[in-house]
Parts: sequence; structure tokens; C-alpha cells
Amino acid sequence: MKVPSFSSARVLIVGDVMLDRYWFGDVERISPEAPVPVIKVGRVEDRTGGAANVARNVASLGAQATLLSVVGDDEAGRSLEALLKNEGVNARLHQDKSISTTIKLRAIARHQQLLRIDFETQPSFEILESVLADFTSEINKADVVILSDYGKGGLGHIEKMIKIAREAKKSVLVDPKGEDYSRYRGATLITPNRSEFRQVAGSWTSEQELEKKAQDLRKKLELDALLVTRSEEGMSLYREEGVLHEGVKAREVYDVSGAGDTVIATFGAMLATGASFEDSMRMANKAAGIVVGKLGTAVATPQELENQEK
Repeated sequence: MKVPSFSSARVLIVGDVMLDRYWFGDVERISPEAPVPVIKVGRVEDRTGGAANVARNVASLGAQATLLSVVGDDEAGRSLEALLKNEGVNARLHQDKSISTTIKLRAIARHQQLLRIDFETQPSFEILESVLADFTSEINKADVVILSDYGKGGLGHIEKMIKIAREAKKSVLVDPKGEDYSRYRGATLITPNRSEFRQVAGSWTSEQELEKKAQDLRKKLELDALLVTRSEEGMSLYREEGVLHEGVKAREVYDVSGAGDTVIATFGAMLATGASFEDSMRMANKAAGIVVGKLGTAVATPQELENQEK
């Protein structure tokens, strides 16, 4: 399958952004204070996380990415803004002085993650209202909308956003979180991973049982499609006309963090070019196979996707 040109594709991303901060170092001793390793940090690296990583993935494909979200008035928020600008994302980050920007801090030694520390607070109602107003003004400039829910409170108006987008005849893709999916009713597509889907639908013992659960949920939520990403089992797309399955494309799995961001970003960017659901899933699967071979949140480029075709 040929990789399309994404240059005219316009994707609007809304959701929870975060700063992924990495402390890289070496461990040479155990602390005398407690039985824990002492990491001597040699390098600090910041990367975009959450909805910001989705936007970065959209932009890396060459599509036009506009991001709406909330950050604090702090160093982490400014770092995120600079990273997004450098990645070619049109970021409209609303500053909420009452919160701190969400940070996921990871300590890594010898390519192993030793510790993760999270800093997060919920944005205020007033800021969420201003994001909704921005969304309403931006919707007609987009071909596809991606709502990236990380459960941090940035999508307090998601039901209204879905309604506004569908009334504007836009496809709406949602990366869900939590046990209550009713708030995503009416979206075009949701993309839970295997464990997220199990949390909502319950466990299964066969492909037939999985398909029934997926189709039941799709109909209940009035979705056009449901995409379940299944780790080493690939991914499955459930639509009214049946199920389509794609096996794993990864040559080597190094780090799965951020793979879901790549999947929904690629799927959305493909739809924005006019591609079918089937072709969008196949390209998203290829992109996921590329990023899991990289450390931390990463992106797939058109050139890498082209090389996978060879």
C-alpha cells in the first residue's frame, strides 16, 4: 500500500497534554539509606506526551496538526510549547495559573526504566470553557478530530465536542480512558487497547466472544467502528460489515509507551486524506510497528513507512 501525501490533511487534536521527562544515567551502587539503586543522572531529555504526542505524530507524517489543550503557567508548560513549535504543531495551549502542567518523570539506566513519578492536577472549569470556545471556532478548519483522553480532566466537555464535530460532518476519533464509555457516544471511532477494552467489556475466551463484545459495544455507543489494539496479537477493526484483523508489524519491541498515540494519529491523518477505514488501520499498524522499536514516546515518518513497504 502506497503511503499518501499528508500535506493537505488537517487534523484537530484536543485532550490531555503532558511533558514526558527522562533522566538518563548509570547505577553503580545501592543507597545506604534504603535498599534502592542510586542513579547518577548524566542527561535530561523532554518529550511531548499524551495529546501532545498525538499531535507530534500527526505533524511527523506531514499533516497539518492543530492542538487545543491546557497547561500550567510553569517551566514544564513552556517546555511543552517549545517542543511542539519545534515539531511543527500549531499549539493553542490555554494557561491555567491554578494548576501545574502534568509531568511524567522517568529515571532510566542501561535502557531500563527504574522509576516513574507523576505530577498532575485537574484544570479549572473556566479554562475548559475557553477550550470549548476555541474548539467551536476551529472545527470547520479541520478534516478530522482526535480526542485524546488520558483521564487528566482536559476533556470535561467531550460530549459537546463530539456533538459539535458530528453536526459539522467531521470524523471524530477517541482514545478512551476509564470504565464509562458512554461519554464517547456518537463518535466515529474509539481505539481502546486490549486491557482497556477488557476493563469495560469483560474478559473473553475466544475470538467469537471478543467479536460479539466489540460489536455490542459499538452498537451501544452508536459508533461507525471500534478499533481494539491487541499488543502482540496486532489489532482488530469492528464495523457493521464485520471484523478486519491485522497482525503485528514490529520487527523488534523495545518500548510500547506512546504506541496508542501513534495508532490514532496515523489513523486520523489517513482518514483526513480520504483513505478508507481499512487502509487507515493498515497504515496505523505499520506506524505502531515502527515506534515500538524506539525508546520512549516516538514517531513514524513517511520515509520509515515507505521503507516498511519494501
